[in-house]
Amino acid sequence: MNTKNPILIIGLLFIFFSCSSQERAESMKSQSTNKSGYDYVNTFIGTAPLLDEEIIGYTPPKDWRVWAGLTYPGASLPNALVQVSPITEYGSGAGYEYEDNEILGFTHTNKGHWNLCNIPVLPLSSNAVAPFKATFNHEEENSAPGYYQVKLQDYNINVRLTSSLRAAVHEYEFMDSGEKRILFDLGTANNRVSTWEIEKVSSNELKGFQQVGGDKIHFYATLDSEIKGIESTNQGERDGYSVITLNDSGKSTVTLKIGLSYVSTENAKENLDREIGEKSFDDIMNEGKKTWTEFLDQIQVEGGSEKEKEMFYTSLYRSFLWPALRSDINGEFVDIEGKVRNEGFRYYTKPSLWDTYRNKVVLLEIMRPDVTTDIIKSLINRGEITGFIPTFFHGDHAASFITGAYKRGIRDFDVQKAYKLLLNNAYKEGGTRPHIKEYIELGYISTPEIKDPNTETKAKAGVSKTLEFAYDDYSLSLLAEEMKDSEHQKDLFARSMNYKNVFDKKTNFMRGRLENGDWVSPFNAEYPYYEYMYREANAWQVSFYTPHDMPGLVELYGGKEKFEEKLDSLFSYKWNPKHIARNVSGFMGQYSQGNQPAHEAPFSYYFIDKPEKSQAIIDKLLSDYYGIGEEGLALSGMDDAGEMSSWYVFSALGLYPFSPSDPEYLVTIPIFDSVTWNTTDGKSLKIQNEGGTRKVKDIRVNGNVIDGYFISHDLFKNGGEVIVETN
Repeated sequence: MNTKNPILIIGLLFIFFSCSSQERAESMKSQSTNKSGYDYVNTFIGTAPLLDEEIIGYTPPKDWRVWAGLTYPGASLPNALVQVSPITEYGSGAGYEYEDNEILGFTHTNKGHWNLCNIPVLPLSSNAVAPFKATFNHEEENSAPGYYQVKLQDYNINVRLTSSLRAAVHEYEFMDSGEKRILFDLGTANNRVSTWEIEKVSSNELKGFQQVGGDKIHFYATLDSEIKGIESTNQGERDGYSVITLNDSGKSTVTLKIGLSYVSTENAKENLDREIGEKSFDDIMNEGKKTWTEFLDQIQVEGGSEKEKEMFYTSLYRSFLWPALRSDINGEFVDIEGKVRNEGFRYYTKPSLWDTYRNKVVLLEIMRPDVTTDIIKSLINRGEITGFIPTFFHGDHAASFITGAYKRGIRDFDVQKAYKLLLNNAYKEGGTRPHIKEYIELGYISTPEIKDPNTETKAKAGVSKTLEFAYDDYSLSLLAEEMKDSEHQKDLFARSMNYKNVFDKKTNFMRGRLENGDWVSPFNAEYPYYEYMYREANAWQVSFYTPHDMPGLVELYGGKEKFEEKLDSLFSYKWNPKHIARNVSGFMGQYSQGNQPAHEAPFSYYFIDKPEKSQAIIDKLLSDYYGIGEEGLALSGMDDAGEMSSWYVFSALGLYPFSPSDPEYLVTIPIFDSVTWNTTDGKSLKIQNEGGTRKVKDIRVNGNVIDGYFISHDLFKNGGEVIVETN
C-alpha cells in the first residue's frame, strides 16, 4: 500500500468511516427491530399536566389542573380486575399526578376516572407518623406493563408491585433497621367509603373489605413475615385506617400477596391461591411481561420514529386496561341487584360506551373477540334485570357496539335476547334513552327555553342526544336487517335521518330547537355547554357528526364546496380563550382533540374527495397533541378509558372505523412504512405505505386498486394486504 499518497489515504479513511457509520446504523436498526412492543410502552405518558395554553385554548383559572391524560403508571394485565398503582392525590382522576412528590398509598383498582382506587396499602418506616405520606422522585421510579417500582425516600423503603388478573404482589425492601409496619388506609378511596373492616386470620394472614357506594371490595392477604399486632384508628369509619406491625424476622424484604373479589373474602382467597399461590414476585412479573408482549406484538410496525413507536405501543397498551373484569376465578360475580351468580362467562364492567364506542370497542372486537363476547353477555345480564341494555353516560351506544361486534363475526352470545332489549331501548320510555317518546313524536329532542344559559346549565343536551340517537337508530337498523325484521329495519333507518331535524340551514350548524319547533335564540355557535343543547361540546364540534350519512350531511351544507369551506373553518377559526369548559381542551381551531364529540371530523374531507386535507390534520394531531410538554408525557385531553389512545392507534395504522357499526374501515396513510396486524384466528393483515409522501394516489387491496377509501373487515377474517400508494 502506498501510504504516502494523501488522496489514497483520504479515500481509504472515507471508506473506513463510511463502513463504520453504516455498521453503526445497521447495529442501531438491529437493536430497534429487536425491541418488542412491550419495550416501547411508557406507562407515565398521560400522567403529566397539560400546561401549553395554545393547546389548552385558554388560561386555566388559578389552581386548576386541566383534565388531560388522567392515566396511571401502575401494574395491571389486559382488562384485569386488579390495577395496583401509586396514589399521590385522591379525587384527581387516576390518583397519580406526575408533578407531585409524595405517595399516599398503593391502591388496587383504577380506571383514570375519579372513581375506584380501592384498598390503599403503604409500607411505613419505624419513625413514620400520621398523616402518612412518603416522598419520592422520578429518578428512583420505574414502570412497565405489569410492573411498578419506586423508592420511598424518607421511609428508605424500595417498593416493587406486580399483578395477576385478580391479585397483586407487593415487595418492600426496608433499608433501615427498626420496626416494619404496613398501613391499610381502608377509610380512603377516590369515592366516599361508607364502612370497612380488617381482621387477622392467622399469624401471617389478613382479610377484610371496603364498602364504596354499591361496591363491596373484599381482600385476602398473606405476608412472609409474622404479624405482631394491628392498631386501628376510627375502625370502620371514613378516613379510618389500620397499621400492621410485623415481628422482626431479621430479613429486610417483606412480600405481601393480596387477592381481591367483589363477592367475598373466601373468593378473594381463592383468587389469590390459584393465581399467585407459592409463586415469587419475579414469577408473576415475568408472566405479566409475557402476557403483554404476546398481546402487543399482535401488531408489528416498521419505520417511523422511536417516539412514534413509543406513542403507538403506549396507546395500544392504554386501550386495553378498561373495561375491567369483575368475576372471580370460580366464575362468581355480583349482579346489579346484589345477587351472587355464576353464569359460565366472565363478568365485566360496562365498557364506558359514550367514551369508547367510536373506536376503542372496535379495537377490542378485533383484538380480543373472546373478551368482547363476555362483555356483551355482561350487558345482556344487566338488561335481563332492568329490561334495557345499559349505556354509559349518554346516548345508546350499546346498539353500535353489539351490532358492530355481530357484523364482525362475534356471535357466541344470545343475539335475539340482545336485539329484543335494544328494541326496548329504542322504543320504550323510562329506560336507556331519556326523552324517547318526544324523540319519536317530534323527530328531535327539544331544548328548554332558558334565559342566559351558561356552561353549567342543566338541560336535555337535546342536540347531542338527537344526533347520537339517530346514529344508534341506524346501528340498530343494521341489526334488525340481520334479524330479518324488516318492519323495525325500515322504521329505524327512517329515524336515523332525524339528524336533519336539528340542522339549521340559515346558520349551517346543528342547533337547539324548542318544543314548538323554533330555533333556540340567541345562539352562539362557539359557546361550550356540558348539557344545554350539547353534551360537552359547542355547535362547531357536533355539526359534522353523521357517521352513517356523510353524503346527506354534505348536501345539507349546500354541496361539497360549502362543506369544505365550513370544515376548513372548524380547524382554523380560533377558539375563544374566554370560553372555558374544563373537559373540553386540546384545540385546533374550534376542533377539540381533548374530548370525544368531534373525533370523526378530521376524516370528513374524505367525503368530498380531499383526503390530503384530512391527512394533514391527522398527522398534526398525532405529532403535536400526544406525548407533549416538557417531559413528553402530557396528552391534550382525558384518555377516557382508552378512547384517546385508541384514536391514536387507528390513525397511526392508517385505518379508522368511521362508522363503528359497519364492518369497514376508512384508509388513511400510516405513519409507519409497514404494519403487520395478526389476528387471534391466525390471519395477518399487512398494510404498506409506499411512495414517501402524505397524499394518496391509489389504495390497492390484494393487488387490485379499489374504488373509494374503505376496506372490508373481511381482510381481518381472511388475511390480506393493503398498499397505500402516495405521490
